Amino acid sequence: MSGLRIGVDVGGTNTDAALLRGAQVLATVKAPTSADVTSGVAAAIGAVIARGGVAAAEVTSVMIGTTHFLNAVIEGKHLQKVGILRLCGRATRALMPLTGWPASLRDAVDGGAALVDGGVNVDTRPIAPLDHDAIRAACRGWRAKGVTSVAVTGVFSLADPGMEQTAARIIAEEMPGAFVSLSHRIGVNGFLRRENATILNAALAGLGLHTVAAFGAAMAAAGLGCPLWLTQNDGTLMTAETAARFPILTLASGPTNSLRGAAFLTGLRDAVVIDIGGTTTDIGVLVAGFPRSRSEGAEIAGIATNFRLPDVLSFGLGGGSLVCLSPLSIGPESVGFRLTEKARVFGGGDLTATDIAVAAGLAELGDPALVAGLAADDLRQVLAAMRLRVEEALDRMKPSSEPVPVVLVGGGAILISGPLDGASAVLRPDHAGSANAVGAAIAQVSGEADRVVVLDGTTREKALAEATETARRRAIEAGADPDRLEVVELEDHPLAYLPGHTTRIRAKVVGDIA
Repeated sequence: MSGLRIGVDVGGTNTDAALLRGAQVLATVKAPTSADVTSGVAAAIGAVIARGGVAAAEVTSVMIGTTHFLNAVIEGKHLQKVGILRLCGRATRALMPLTGWPASLRDAVDGGAALVDGGVNVDTRPIAPLDHDAIRAACRGWRAKGVTSVAVTGVFSLADPGMEQTAARIIAEEMPGAFVSLSHRIGVNGFLRRENATILNAALAGLGLHTVAAFGAAMAAAGLGCPLWLTQNDGTLMTAETAARFPILTLASGPTNSLRGAAFLTGLRDAVVIDIGGTTTDIGVLVAGFPRSRSEGAEIAGIATNFRLPDVLSFGLGGGSLVCLSPLSIGPESVGFRLTEKARVFGGGDLTATDIAVAAGLAELGDPALVAGLAADDLRQVLAAMRLRVEEALDRMKPSSEPVPVVLVGGGAILISGPLDGASAVLRPDHAGSANAVGAAIAQVSGEADRVVVLDGTTREKALAEATETARRRAIEAGADPDRLEVVELEDHPLAYLPGHTTRIRAKVVGDIA
């Protein structure tokens, strides 16, 4: 990937930016995340351009990873009411939409559900003809309640998405301007989990538009007119316009960016990455240069979904974690992006993990004289407790009992010094504090196809070829160079519990930005 690129990662505490030309990291910066998003991102972009000694006009693209959408789901804030449309006929009615959701989140997003005739069997035969009149009636009800976002999930729509697409056209006629989230473009197998993901995506619609607009404003404020991209859960890119339609696909982009950045900065393809930020520590595993994925669907804020997310263990330890000396406790509460206001070394009144690191001589931040009175025994106890938590988490995440190379990244990595039990080596590469932003800057564009196919009327080879072509087409639509595409995943899994020769086929294609 050539040209000047800026990677940005917007965390709960800090906003990191990295400037790259090809494989060379020209500069990295770390700035406090701002409450309004825009000013913090603009400041980080402006600072990294200045430090790199380049002109804004030379930058060809900006890639941003953000925790905004994940935080919104976890906190239950900034979510829209969603009209929930299930195309199912007489099937799936034993469990209603939003089953198993935490009450607070269910109340935040429930705009009313309609279960109508439609849906298909695994062999694509209709369960029942699609009930257009029932869909129109549901739309009129949602419109009367002021609902402007709709989630559509059809039974086995991964085998044939036609009914979902028809429902979307009806909704557009009845509710002009409404946001429509279709399950076959979001989730995979597992009906309720796919429906949950589709509903979450629809609930984030307004925040998606606002956040993408804020990032665009930040780029304009920094004098940039190049394309804007957002990083996805798998470490690849989507256009800003696509991200506004599918904000759910960015939820885990922060940890993924850190893992990919660590691989790039060290050249390691197999290692454990420990990313200590301002609020949390995230531990993941690199396999062949990419994050190890969870084998089961992810649970987000207590809601079961079926995304393929990186297998990351997160816990509340970071540079902003609040520390109590008697009795000893560290986090999970954090001062977050107010570290430079609240921490003692910056003149604040809160004792944080950063204060401990500065007092122990592990970092040079703020005014060390403001923490000079901390007792040496207290410092040793806090540092030992933080190290123990990291080592216990490392032991849980290692692929075996054998020692493994560990890459330590993130601004909070100052909390850990020396070797770690369970690590064959501990690497702290240059620019480790902004590995997440580096990971965003090196990301590629991807396209994916995930479908259920009955092979009675076709061959396995033809089904694989069709899935690959669909993935290629989607990658090109997402902005990939059609001449530089690579198939990175192609797999099929026979589904023995379904009739006929039924298999699930998945293809993934990646490529550089066109």
